[in-house]
Amino acid sequence: MIALGIETSCDDTAASIIEENGKILSNVLSSQEVFHKDFGGIVPEIASRKHSELIGYTIVEALKLSGKTMSSVDLISVTKGPGLVGSLLIGIEAAKALSFALHKPLIGVNHLEGHIYSLFLDCSPLSRVSDPFPLLVLIVSGGHTELVLMRSHLTYQVIGETRDDAAGEAVDKFARFLGFGYPGGPIVEKLGSNGNSNAYKFPGLSFKDSSPYEFSFSGLKTAGVYFIEKNPDAVRENIQDVTASFENALINILVERTLKAAHDFNVRGVGVVGGVSANERLRKTLNAKSDLPVYFPAKILSTDNASMIAFAGLMHFKRGEKDDLMLDAHSRLGL
Repeated sequence: MIALGIETSCDDTAASIIEENGKILSNVLSSQEVFHKDFGGIVPEIASRKHSELIGYTIVEALKLSGKTMSSVDLISVTKGPGLVGSLLIGIEAAKALSFALHKPLIGVNHLEGHIYSLFLDCSPLSRVSDPFPLLVLIVSGGHTELVLMRSHLTYQVIGETRDDAAGEAVDKFARFLGFGYPGGPIVEKLGSNGNSNAYKFPGLSFKDSSPYEFSFSGLKTAGVYFIEKNPDAVRENIQDVTASFENALINILVERTLKAAHDFNVRGVGVVGGVSANERLRKTLNAKSDLPVYFPAKILSTDNASMIAFAGLMHFKRGEKDDLMLDAHSRLGL
């Protein structure tokens, strides 16, 4: 089978063609970063308008690079939520139009589920593990921080999530107060890559503060803002150490909670997905501290992409599921 994936949950317009075994034939992404950076974040109205301009070109490019045509596509898979409702609707309506006109089956996919299945694409190490379950997955991005237990394919139990800010959101806000643009996460990571991560003390999160599997980053974010305001000399003279220390504190929270859950639920391995999973310090720290196998998608598949949506859709379709033309967007869709 050949699947077309369409992803428009936020500000990137993406389309991909994959084979049933998870082999990626094309993976096209049109970034809108240049249109949003002056606003310090995503402007939903701009995002949906740009999606409507780019969606056709993106799909055509994905087909061209894969060497396929729409007649050879067996399934159309599209993100149905969570995300910005205006952005989601552009992708959904494009997918429904193609499904109707070409008589192709349609599947709506949960965006978070798509991130999980980035671990199982043909180019990812987990695709070569015959029985990875039970598997603990950390979803960590600008909008989400969750721990999900998988006992088998397409089954999910959310055992922990953030009580306030997501991890990526906290880093972006810290970067904004440092005077950097959007997105701030890659800037903080680059600056801190050569810094001393123990130079400054930022608060972590002890188990007594909340459930042992839940996260909270508002305290760390506020501490970072206060540090910037009270220590302008340190920020000016030791920016690498400041960013490294803040990033290290955030990553230690993620790693502490994840490994606690992994051992409590006696899993066989840990997967990490979402935009923040591309962070090199997170990858190194978790691999160093874990006595279980740790799986990351390729960095190009850590951020939003349509290959993961196509593959998750194929998994559902092979189980006998499909949607009709009443498929709608769900901005707050949970697993």
